[in-house]
Amino acid sequence: MEETEVVVLGWQLSMFSAKVRIALAEKGIKYEYRQEDIPHNKSPLLLKLNPVYKKIPVLIHNGRHVCESKIIVEYIDETWKDKSPLLPSDPYLRSQARFWADYTDKIYEIGMKLIMGSKGEEMEKARQEFLVCLKVFEGELGEKPFFMGDAFGHVDIALISYYHHFYTYETLGNFSLKNDCPKLFAWATKCMKRESVSTILTDPNIIYEAIIIFRKSMNLED
Repeated sequence: MEETEVVVLGWQLSMFSAKVRIALAEKGIKYEYRQEDIPHNKSPLLLKLNPVYKKIPVLIHNGRHVCESKIIVEYIDETWKDKSPLLPSDPYLRSQARFWADYTDKIYEIGMKLIMGSKGEEMEKARQEFLVCLKVFEGELGEKPFFMGDAFGHVDIALISYYHHFYTYETLGNFSLKNDCPKLFAWATKCMKRESVSTILTDPNIIYEAIIIFRKSMNLED
């Protein structure tokens, strides 16, 4: 591996991999993407570079590696400061961006309840919890074009990286982002017009089909 190479170890269906790749695309950084076989056949390199969690994504830059998607995004922003800043320079605003980027983990947590939920009361509870979470994000967005103002940044990347999973969440949970959270839907539509987003997020149908196969294997689908 050349010292100046930038490499991302990731997985096609992962919102966490998408987060890192969108950040690199926003910065205009060329990189090599290496698809991991998750979860059954992780590469020796992944296990070596992330021995604690053994998870993707991992960024390799100048022979050094960085783990955990939000940490990687901040590393990318600090390393290539002269291109498309992703976090505000003001310390207070940076703290707010970090807070809301962290809160996007709630989407993953509740989304797993939808994916793993059986039909009926359990699914309805997850559905309501998911909608409450989306309403919180919509309230924070307000009338702003993007979460921290006029510029696409850290919070937008953190949340839009889940968007290719939303078709699955909506279908399983029987709700509509467009109807239930129109401002958030308009924001997502705007984000999807960015090449850095649209060229990286996986086709939602591929994700949905993979999740249905998984649910059938768990006897959660007929």
